Amino acid sequence: MENKTIYILAIESSCDDTSAAVLLNKKVLSNVVATQKIHQEYGGVVPELASRAHQQNIVPVVHQALTRANIDKKLLSAIAFTRGPGLLGSLLVGTSFAKSLALGLHIPLIEVNHMQAHILAHFIEEQDYQAPSFPFLALTLSGGHTQIVLVKDYLNMEILGETLDDAVGEAFDKSAKILGLPYPGGPLIDTYAQLGNPKAFPFPKPKVAGLNFSFSGLKTSILYFIQKEVKSNPNFVLENRNDICASIQHTIVHILMDKIVEAVKRTGVKHVAIGGGVSANSGIRAALKAAEKKYGWHVYLPKLEYCTDNAAMIGITGYFKFIQNKLTGQNISAKARYKI
Repeated sequence: MENKTIYILAIESSCDDTSAAVLLNKKVLSNVVATQKIHQEYGGVVPELASRAHQQNIVPVVHQALTRANIDKKLLSAIAFTRGPGLLGSLLVGTSFAKSLALGLHIPLIEVNHMQAHILAHFIEEQDYQAPSFPFLALTLSGGHTQIVLVKDYLNMEILGETLDDAVGEAFDKSAKILGLPYPGGPLIDTYAQLGNPKAFPFPKPKVAGLNFSFSGLKTSILYFIQKEVKSNPNFVLENRNDICASIQHTIVHILMDKIVEAVKRTGVKHVAIGGGVSANSGIRAALKAAEKKYGWHVYLPKLEYCTDNAAMIGITGYFKFIQNKLTGQNISAKARYKI
């Protein structure tokens, strides 16, 4: 079946980005993303507003994806969609649309785990990009998840460690909010960090057993530190913004690197890939490339367009499930919490 011509329409609606993509086997023909700007004025994603925006965006986004791919919907082999994890209201929009369209076109439906898709984005066919070899370790980094996953095959994955509380993306965004930066603040911390001294302000690293993570204590220590300094100098954040951001990013990167180094030691697997929105962070990418040289690893960094939420990664996962005949019935429902 891998040699057949397989067209997959993919739909992603797990949070605040409505996305649709069309794949021909492992090649992306189109990947359209509509980003919701409304959440910026609230300092974070408002679930009810997100689901309403998905309802407005999904038809034009799917239409645009098909138009850019230059294929008729009658040529589609299957429809893949994000079942979870994510915001339930947002997931329901994508799930309902995918089910209805698949039913109308009389084609198979494929449910996809969003975090599994972040990992399998590495297998999208791209010029001059070498996909990881099995087995490999995947460090998945997003606003809702931080995981170390042992990837044995396309659809055979085992979580070795994960966050016990907050995810790394939330740690970045909440730290940015403490500093008075607009949402989404994580990318802004990365921008300012490149101009500052990463060792200007030491923050404590949590002691967590095994390969698990914790970021709630770090967020609290940053909050107390800023409150204390601002009390004695109201302009402290403005005067030291670059150094504060560099110090926060330095601490988070070290927390992540300590765990992935330990994971490589425990498993003996030296192929390491990253995925998820936070995998676009320049500090994390630089640290992994340095580790590649230091330890002799093989490191795989996804293209920036496949780091953030997008339907192309849903489509490639749908492709691998399709060729293994792992299809979904119409009785499927969205799942806000959905483990790999």
